[in-house]
Amino acid sequence: MQDQEKQAGQEAAMEENPGVEAVGAVEQDLAEKLAAAEAKAAELQDAFLRAKADAENIRRRAQDDITKAHKFAIEGFAEALVPVKDSLEMALKVEAPSIESLREGVEMTLKQLNAAFDKGRLAEVNPQAGDKLDPMKHQAISMVPAEQEANTVVSVLQKGYTIADRLLRPALVTVAQ
Repeated sequence: MQDQEKQAGQEAAMEENPGVEAVGAVEQDLAEKLAAAEAKAAELQDAFLRAKADAENIRRRAQDDITKAHKFAIEGFAEALVPVKDSLEMALKVEAPSIESLREGVEMTLKQLNAAFDKGRLAEVNPQAGDKLDPMKHQAISMVPAEQEANTVVSVLQKGYTIADRLLRPALVTVAQ
């Protein structure tokens, strides 16, 4: 009963004041806009949460990939070295090897090792006599009097190695005074 009286009072007020009708329409329009804005906000929040979850999943997958890459980085090089080990073990199984067969076996094993080094991008640093001393690739062990220009390689005591253009071990050399 009170609702009917209230509604009748509102209708009477609208009849007396036509501006009240306009205010009601504005309120209804604002309520519709508010509902639409709330729906849009809920939609955007859902999209944000999905994007955040996707980013977290991508980060986690990338971290797993990095972990696996570190764990198995040497796998290719190890696969190339296994035949070298096999060849050395076979050479030790021969009961009465001749010097010729040993030499041939060592040469074949060295070829396998060089192929493994090439596959692993492991390159020798082996300067020739007369080459200028490169402190980025060579380590001078001693200086000797020689008939060649100063600070040039006289002899190589031990080869050096690089991995993909990064120095692993410098070549040990003697240089001219």
